[in-house]
Amino acid sequence: MLSGSPTQGMFSNSRIGNSESPNSGASSSFTQPIVDMSENDETELLSITWNQDYHCFAAGTNHGFRIYNCKPCKETFRRDMKVGGFKIVEMLFHCNILALVGAVANSHYPPNKVLIWDDYQSRSICEFTFRSEVRGVKLRRDRIAVVLEHKIYVYSFTDLKLLHQIETLANPRGLCCLSHHSNTFVLVCPGLNKGQVRVEHFGLNVTKLISAHDSQIACFTLTLDGLLLATASITGTLIRIFNTMDGTQLQEVRRGADRAEINSIAFSPNVQWLAASSDKGTVHVFSLRVRVSGEDSLTQPNVVQGPALFHQNSSTSLDPLISTNTGANPNSTFSFMRGLLPKYFSSEWSFAQFRLPQSTHLIVAFGSENDVIIVGMNGSFYRCSFDIVHGGEMMQKECVRFLK
Repeated sequence: MLSGSPTQGMFSNSRIGNSESPNSGASSSFTQPIVDMSENDETELLSITWNQDYHCFAAGTNHGFRIYNCKPCKETFRRDMKVGGFKIVEMLFHCNILALVGAVANSHYPPNKVLIWDDYQSRSICEFTFRSEVRGVKLRRDRIAVVLEHKIYVYSFTDLKLLHQIETLANPRGLCCLSHHSNTFVLVCPGLNKGQVRVEHFGLNVTKLISAHDSQIACFTLTLDGLLLATASITGTLIRIFNTMDGTQLQEVRRGADRAEINSIAFSPNVQWLAASSDKGTVHVFSLRVRVSGEDSLTQPNVVQGPALFHQNSSTSLDPLISTNTGANPNSTFSFMRGLLPKYFSSEWSFAQFRLPQSTHLIVAFGSENDVIIVGMNGSFYRCSFDIVHGGEMMQKECVRFLK
């Protein structure tokens, strides 16, 4: 069983299997249990995903899936199976509910099927089957978002009914992000135009379309309350931070001057820092000049903020979202010549950096204010810290080969 208590009241047994997918319908039959087994074959990583508070991560493998705690890095749970592996494993905080999507070689769970699995009961809750391959799944306590190549379906977690359908530009990366505060429901996905991001404030019935980049979107992330959005394009040089309420760009930071693929972006819990990982094998940390009224709510998700928080951060008053740069992560030393030199000389460069010994696909998160966690598709785990006053090279605190 996964760490944490089973989710209570999330499903009504009488309603299981009654929802319908517009493509083919959700399966009403229970699937066969995943069977524990011993494997002598070499284990291959297919995916790595954080849980919603970055305290754990899930690894999809060619034999099943594994769950790891981050502090310290330690495998806490695994399930191996006879029929193949999973390319998507999505956790729901620390509870026993997971969303699973099979790999191509999985004979029982094909890549066009989403399995909602309750490991406390060792059974499937339901299945959603689609006509095309599932590119991503995102969970929050009350919603399931299934990402296909050109569409996103949003279901209720209580009765599995379809609530929303969203058309997107071709989305092979399965890009989608949800807020996780109980009083705000924000979904971000690609829009219908290149470089465009669509922001859905479902609680307010508001849709914002943001022209974030000239190139195709490669990566984005939200703060827990969904009020701030960070985006990167396939060019991989700039990261932009937006107010999701009115689409205003609040800040722009630069990873570098050369092209790179940004694999992941993460806000720190206090929204003072932003981390980004790329295929260059370097993790950058930037100081943010944006702040959110009521920052304490970011670490206390149950505190009710309500409309007042949105009002303070609305387009009529952007001042609460912008603070003066106090020296951390200054513009480059050429900033006094802004407008006279190429743009990359006057950009805001990273405040701290960590260079890995080898380049691999990396995902990054914050463990605390100045504690950065890095997980690689080569099975490596790093924890490092940076000086919040002077920045510079980060100090390595932990290095583990978690895939054994």
